Amino acid sequence: MIDVDERIGVTSRVGIPQQSSARGREDPVEHAVRYAGERHWEVLPGAWLEQHEGTLRCSCAAEQCDAPGAHPRTPLWEAQATGSAAAARAMWRDRPQASVLLPTGRSFDVLEVPEAAGCLALARMERMGLSLGPVSATPTGRMMFFVLPGGAAKAPVLLRKCGWAAGRLDLAVHGEGQYVPAPPTRMGPRGCVQWVRRPTAANRWLPDAEELLPPLAYACGQSR
Repeated sequence: MIDVDERIGVTSRVGIPQQSSARGREDPVEHAVRYAGERHWEVLPGAWLEQHEGTLRCSCAAEQCDAPGAHPRTPLWEAQATGSAAAARAMWRDRPQASVLLPTGRSFDVLEVPEAAGCLALARMERMGLSLGPVSATPTGRMMFFVLPGGAAKAPVLLRKCGWAAGRLDLAVHGEGQYVPAPPTRMGPRGCVQWVRRPTAANRWLPDAEELLPPLAYACGQSR
């Protein structure tokens, strides 16, 4: 079996990788199928971007969409997510342009920080020799660190141990009942979600939030 890292070509340097020019690598259904089949993550087709009178807008047609092209299409999205590669391919068959969303609180939780803080923390974690899971970056200037499920629930206590009260840092957590956009989802006119640290066999076992929150909190504090 070919792992996700062998199929999705991005760099492994600290910082945000360049957009891939290979069209096949930007096919949402192929990414969704690999996430489900090779990583055993649940996936969900979301909204998408479409041209309207010369401008890009979200398929939901809302004039003030908060996440153009990167949100669920119905309130029942939690029940529609699938961990089956075959089911994922079928779900995207009628909407091949749909974004790829990953429900959190199931196979993983996500810690989200500003890009500047994320890059600072990533470099520090590597110097510390911490084992990292996948890390993604959005075109809106956010970085997302994948951790074991339950990390969102632990975060408030862990942050207090680091000396930070809830809400003092620009650090968000995504757990049960939430989702994050996955590569190659395009978010508005700015570009696509990309892997900064892509899913590989080496990071199949995710870190605990307790390992990553201290350096992430420190980096967010430095970036305030």
